[in-house]
Amino acid sequence: MHAIIETGGKQYAVEKGVVLDVDRLAAEKGATVTFDRVLFASDGGKFSIGRPHLAGASVQGEVVEQFRADKVVAYKKRRRHGYERNRGHRQQLTRVRVTEIRVA
Repeated sequence: MHAIIETGGKQYAVEKGVVLDVDRLAAEKGATVTFDRVLFASDGGKFSIGRPHLAGASVQGEVVEQFRADKVVAYKKRRRHGYERNRGHRQQLTRVRVTEIRVA
């Protein structure tokens, strides 16, 4: 079974056992999280499309870890103007393992 979920303003294609990195969720390591915003689900030949979400559908997952992504550097420079700017950012993420997909 496959599904497309929405969390943190982004969409993810998932199936059972997949590990994905999503924006930070307020959950401890080992906790169960539920994604209710399921946009699409398919089981073999039949599929369901939400308008915009599937009613009664959910995806459950287990929090594997909370971590910070690699640093992304934004460096700007203008030649011959003495202008340099160096900024960095590390996104806070949650790693989730999908355990179950339910479609009503």
